[in-house]
Amino acid sequence: MALAEGTKAPMVSGATNGNGTFSTKECKGAWTVLYFYPKDATSGCTAEACDFRDSMKRLTKLGVRVVGVSPDSVASHEKFITKFDLNFPLVSDEDHAICEAFDTWKEKSMYGRKYMGVERTTYIINPKGVIAKTYEKVKVPGHVDAIISDLAELGA
Repeated sequence: MALAEGTKAPMVSGATNGNGTFSTKECKGAWTVLYFYPKDATSGCTAEACDFRDSMKRLTKLGVRVVGVSPDSVASHEKFITKFDLNFPLVSDEDHAICEAFDTWKEKSMYGRKYMGVERTTYIINPKGVIAKTYEKVKVPGHVDAIISDLAELGA
């Protein structure tokens, strides 16, 4: 079960592309869309990232920052960002600590085989560092539009 709306976002940090770091402490004072995805450069994850990229003007107009998180390495993120011209940071969570803190590291099943992986989940974190909206088991088509609509309703 994903983290409930109205709870404080867990305090976590991780390395990002461009030799940067991201910490949920940075969420205070601004609206943040923190999205968790399984793997760089796969079809669904690429579609989701490109949808965020293409909607960035609408998101920044609302004063919102977007941050993606996956278990991929920083080097993998660098290639993904370059290949698809992404315009927001990606956090490397190779030890799954951030995914576990946000309850997105789950047992999954494909073709009868069980394994651990990221369940596609998005959180809107308000300027006070509180989870304002949770999207579980995200379906990519229309997801970013739903986020923008919800952000407007939330007062972003």
